[in-house]
Amino acid sequence: MIEIRIHGRGGQGGVTSAELLARAAIADGRFAQAFPSFGPERRGAPVQAFVRVDGKKIRLREKIYEPDLVLVLDPTLLDIVDVAEGLKEGGMVVVNSAQPAEELKRKYGWPKAACVDAGRVALEELGVPITNTTMLGALLKASGLLGVDGMREVSEERFGPKLGPKNYKALERAFRETAVA
Repeated sequence: MIEIRIHGRGGQGGVTSAELLARAAIADGRFAQAFPSFGPERRGAPVQAFVRVDGKKIRLREKIYEPDLVLVLDPTLLDIVDVAEGLKEGGMVVVNSAQPAEELKRKYGWPKAACVDAGRVALEELGVPITNTTMLGALLKASGLLGVDGMREVSEERFGPKLGPKNYKALERAFRETAVA
C-alpha cells in the first residue's frame, strides 16, 4: 500500500488533489481512498489530506501517520510544520518550490526530495496560483505511482471542458519540470 499525506492551506485545493489522485488510481484498476483532516480552519490555515492506493481492498480508516510520500502545496509551510513527520524510511517529500531539490533535501534532512516551481507553472498555464493539479504532476514524476495520462479524464470530469484541459496541461508541464534528488 502507498500512503500519501498532502500539506496545504485552506483554499489551495489539497482535498481536491487527494480526490483526483484516488479517482485516477481507481480508474487504473486499483483500490484507493482519499479524505481530508481539518476542523473549523479558515481559508489560508494549514490543512492536510490523505490518499491510500493499493492493489487490494483498503480496510484502514484512519489518518496517515507514516506516509510513503508527502506532497507540499505551499512552501511557506516548511518552516512552520514538520511535513516529514513520520515519513517512512526511504520516503520522499514532493514540494512546490523554486529551490533545488538537493538543497531542500539537505536543509531538512529528508531521504529523498522532488521539487517544481508549481506556483509559476500554475500562473503561466492557469492564470491563478492554485497549485493542486500542478503538484499532482510532480508527485507522479517523483513516485511513478500512475501515468500522467490517467489524470486526463479525472481532470476533465472534475473541472469541466474549459478548465479540465488547462489543468491537465499544467499537470503535464509540472511532470516534465520536476527535479528529483
